[in-house]
Amino acid sequence: MEFDVLIVGAGPSGLAAAIRLKQLSPEATVCIVEKGSEVGAHTLSGAVLEPRALDELLPDWREEPPELATPATEDSFLFLTETKAFRLPTPPQMHNHGNYVVSLGNVCRWLGAKAEALGVEIYPGFAASETILEEGVVKGVVAGVMGITREGEEGPNYQPGMELRARYTLFAEGCRGSLTKKLFSEYGLREGVQPQTFGLGIKELWEIPKERHTPGKIWHTTGWPLSTDTYGGTWLYMLGENLVSIGMVVGLDYPNPWLSPFDEMQRFKTHPEIRRILEGGKRIAYGARALNEGGLQSIPKLVFPGGALIGDTAGFLNVPKIKGTHTAMKSGMLAAEAVAAALADEAAGPVLDAYPAALEKSWVWEELSAVRNIRPGFAKWGFWGGMVNAALETYVFKGKAPWTLPHHADHAATKPAGQCPQIAYPKPDGKLTFDRLSSVFLSNTNHEEDQPAHLKLKDAASWKPVNWDIYRSPEARYCPAGVYEAVGIEEGNPRLVINAQNCVHCKTCDIKDPGQNIDWCTPEGSGGPNYIGGM
Repeated sequence: MEFDVLIVGAGPSGLAAAIRLKQLSPEATVCIVEKGSEVGAHTLSGAVLEPRALDELLPDWREEPPELATPATEDSFLFLTETKAFRLPTPPQMHNHGNYVVSLGNVCRWLGAKAEALGVEIYPGFAASETILEEGVVKGVVAGVMGITREGEEGPNYQPGMELRARYTLFAEGCRGSLTKKLFSEYGLREGVQPQTFGLGIKELWEIPKERHTPGKIWHTTGWPLSTDTYGGTWLYMLGENLVSIGMVVGLDYPNPWLSPFDEMQRFKTHPEIRRILEGGKRIAYGARALNEGGLQSIPKLVFPGGALIGDTAGFLNVPKIKGTHTAMKSGMLAAEAVAAALADEAAGPVLDAYPAALEKSWVWEELSAVRNIRPGFAKWGFWGGMVNAALETYVFKGKAPWTLPHHADHAATKPAGQCPQIAYPKPDGKLTFDRLSSVFLSNTNHEEDQPAHLKLKDAASWKPVNWDIYRSPEARYCPAGVYEAVGIEEGNPRLVINAQNCVHCKTCDIKDPGQNIDWCTPEGSGGPNYIGGM
């Protein structure tokens, strides 16, 4: 199948790009492929939406908003100790007047309907597994390969992939995209920029008693339960009539391999201020996703012959603001404008140079430039030093410091297990705190069992001397879905078991593995979580 434009991923940036393209070039043929079972099935975020990009894209959107979009009403920024909560001044980047608490999955479903109404073809359940390269130019992707058995052979239900070809292909795969990783290598897109750094976000959706629910309430916390050498924080957002989005983000440059982000999230809910909100309520959904935290200095080269990177696959998250949907959407819109101009020009070449040029002149670049030193300050000086640096950057330099702090790769920050204190986590009570497997059940995760494992060790022989002997199998703790298990320990023969069917597609293993030995590949389309509306 041939199109003018192909978009890989039906997240906020991909959908915004498709809508903008059809606004500018109604006659253009535009196709989106999405690996989730439906638009929004794999979309996960807090989320508070700053509507700046949405206002530009669809100015009348408030007349028929996405389901559960709740105007922000109350901001609180808290420092937690184990038993106390101290209210701090809310940093200016975290002011949410005019913003909306949303289900980002619902926003994407709503945007998908807008795109289809304009004539965009959307194919959910089609995982793009291969990029088509011809003479150094991206010509599209292969998507929809199904029925390959666990042994790598064509099974009875085998369906060959379809070649989806286009003049331009926009990659909107989200954080740590599997095709994007290969594009980085193919075109040297990460040369000359800082390493990307990441966080792991773990989210639960609760229904709570109505008398404790204040629509639009927004809490962010820092401090307990994380130690001062670990970057991270939590959120609690109230949306709809009785729903609470609650979660934690842990920077994946944490040093202690005994740390479990999942268990830190469970421990957070036992704080008296959080317990009093959730007790008597019911947890109805769970999910996890990695997010890019590198900011301006980690943005790769965005264009190459035949295509471009948009949204979180490139990394436009504003970390201090804890928001990236508006910047992701704007990147897609700017790429669409460059594509529209190229389609109208028969002499246009395969490289969309107008896109990065427009991005650097946009409010996205200005916004990310102003906060570029805040996240690396925490990596360099720890929690208290990072807080001081953030205050100086915000209130003294106002984002115009004459330097740019560097990043380091997250996996390189992990220390040997013998150098770090073990962490004793309490057992879950099944009411407020839970285990991994019951959590994965709530994510509606499913994979076709008879298919090649989409989680692979590049060198199986190196797992024991590296992951076990030095780090004591940190993947068993950083994975929020119970995918990895070290077994045979009591017999003196430790080995790794990979339960790929549990995978919620967070990509943390691909990022945090100390030896960079785990490769996350795309499974069959529709595999993975199926997040409900509200997530």
